[in-house]
Amino acid sequence: MKSILTLSILLFLVSSCSEKSKDTVDPSKQFTKELQELKEYFQIPGLAVAVEQEGSFVYEEYFGVSDLEKQTQLEATTVFPIASITKVFSGVLIMKLVEEGKLSLDEPVNTYLPKPLLEDSVLVKHVLSHTSQGKVGEEFYYSSRFGLLTQVIEMASGKSFADAMNDEILAPLALKNTFLLKDSTQLAEKNKVIAKPYFLDNGVENGFIDYGYSASAGVVSNLSDLSLFNRALDNNTLLSQPSKDAMFSSFGAGLPYGYGIFSQEFQGLQIVWAYGQYDCHSSLLLKIPEKNITVIALANNNLMSDPARLIYGDVTSSMFAMSFLKNYVLGYTEMKLFEATDAVDITEVSNKEFCRKKLLAQALAESFMARFDATKMQSSAKLLNTVFTASPDYLQYADLNLLHTLTFLKSVAFYRDLGEFNEFDTHIEAIGEKLLHETPNNPYVHSYMGTYYDRKGNVEKARYHFESIVNAHNFSRNWYTQEAENWLNENK
Repeated sequence: MKSILTLSILLFLVSSCSEKSKDTVDPSKQFTKELQELKEYFQIPGLAVAVEQEGSFVYEEYFGVSDLEKQTQLEATTVFPIASITKVFSGVLIMKLVEEGKLSLDEPVNTYLPKPLLEDSVLVKHVLSHTSQGKVGEEFYYSSRFGLLTQVIEMASGKSFADAMNDEILAPLALKNTFLLKDSTQLAEKNKVIAKPYFLDNGVENGFIDYGYSASAGVVSNLSDLSLFNRALDNNTLLSQPSKDAMFSSFGAGLPYGYGIFSQEFQGLQIVWAYGQYDCHSSLLLKIPEKNITVIALANNNLMSDPARLIYGDVTSSMFAMSFLKNYVLGYTEMKLFEATDAVDITEVSNKEFCRKKLLAQALAESFMARFDATKMQSSAKLLNTVFTASPDYLQYADLNLLHTLTFLKSVAFYRDLGEFNEFDTHIEAIGEKLLHETPNNPYVHSYMGTYYDRKGNVEKARYHFESIVNAHNFSRNWYTQEAENWLNENK
């Protein structure tokens, strides 16, 4: 009896991250179940999601409310600020100007600015591909410099950014629910219902709308209009095939971004994607060109994007993306999205990469949510230990997201006065060394490691990392710059 029981438990553990079963599971039903789980987990008031394949919706659902106080159900007509998905629209405008011979990607960006702001080695294509910082053209750092393309578009087109957007994209595609959000009066004039903004702190609290627009952000839209925009990209209505290919292709080997949109390889497939993250709204657009399938998701808090650290360029860190991939792209509909932290074993799974990525995405989410619920620290730690046990060569797959997860757990322990959390210190130091060997000036790694050594009481090592941020060449100021300067001023 004991051996049978042990075997049953083992089979349960393995099956939780198993691959295709003999029984066919409806991907839409499983996707709906998982989206409801994600909505509850991240306490998202309203979530709109559509899947489009071969030019038509195969899935469209609206979860929750656009207004908690009024209990207004989310509807197809509700619009959302899409934040940085605006960059995809701007990428299209840039490529159209290139096609018309009004702009060259190989000219210094200063050529199109009223006064020089960057080094002449920084070309338009470098700003468009987020490779303008550090070693120009060689390193990816998501940058606020993208906003300079507003002026580039205006100078090259001879139009205001708003007119260029309207004339080249919004009007030709008849996107009646899409516009650049300037101020609050605009919503009343257009008679549009925008999803009320929320953020998570001491429970779900009322938030605020980010007004203003540029090439970086500012578009407001809904699922139907974003679908029309997506189909226009697929059908080459907006751009020629060569221009679209250039836009969707990685700028260089190992870089996760093309022209205005992310591009990465996973499980033998190209994933082209963009995300939006305001303080109180978030969005996701993810395409698999080879399968002609796209998911679009909109939310009225920022937790569809923020926990996943999508700024680092790996969409598999998003549990929303992983749910879509496993259900609609890879056929793993029977595989759980959320794993019970005490009941998972991936040692016998053949597709170990996918399962490892899914577990790491959950560990990252758990570490983020630990700021609200300290018990999730242990949940994250258990998932991490599961991965490290099954794949002990962690330096082979270590990246910024993994370093973030490990150091964030220490930060949660620090800020919640839970004592030192030293379980993964060896991993942190080894991963930090590895990543800095690959990109010595990486400000995110230096920030994580500087904070790590500061809390360990190693002032000299902390100083090295913070000075590396401040003294790095060709980086624009960011939160990590201010953080480093503050520490150095306090530790003279």
